[in-house]
Amino acid sequence: MSEIYTMPGHLIRRLQQISISVFADRMKSLGHDLTAPQFATLAVLSKSPGIDQATLAGLIAHDRPTIGGVVERLEAKGLLTRRRNEKDRRAMVLDLTNTGAALLESLVPEVRALQDDILPGLSEAERREFVRLAAKVAKIGNDAARAPMVLPPDAQDAT
Repeated sequence: MSEIYTMPGHLIRRLQQISISVFADRMKSLGHDLTAPQFATLAVLSKSPGIDQATLAGLIAHDRPTIGGVVERLEAKGLLTRRRNEKDRRAMVLDLTNTGAALLESLVPEVRALQDDILPGLSEAERREFVRLAAKVAKIGNDAARAPMVLPPDAQDAT
């Protein structure tokens, strides 16, 4: 057996594949065409209405070009609105529509439930430990990411 199968980078890539597949399959079964980054966008906007795209990108750790496409698709679906920031005409301010807020509210329990399917075979204690360790590595390695997470100063202690 090759050493590759025990390397963290390979395992993390595989876990990402599993996570994306589980999320996509669940959304499809519910009759929704929504990706994990689109869900994250809706979730962040529900807690931080009126932020701009650059701030959103930092809050969900996506690069700006990718978040632009995510926002365009959500706007086309009628789930969010974009408008010019009156203080900075170059920036777009984002808000959920009523439809977007209702969809998010209906999907949150489903997305919480599918988390167990992303980590099959682990006990509850093992899941908590996995999440604790993954969060620790993500926080410490954040600066090495191509699209680091950028939290507001008042939220940085929560990670």
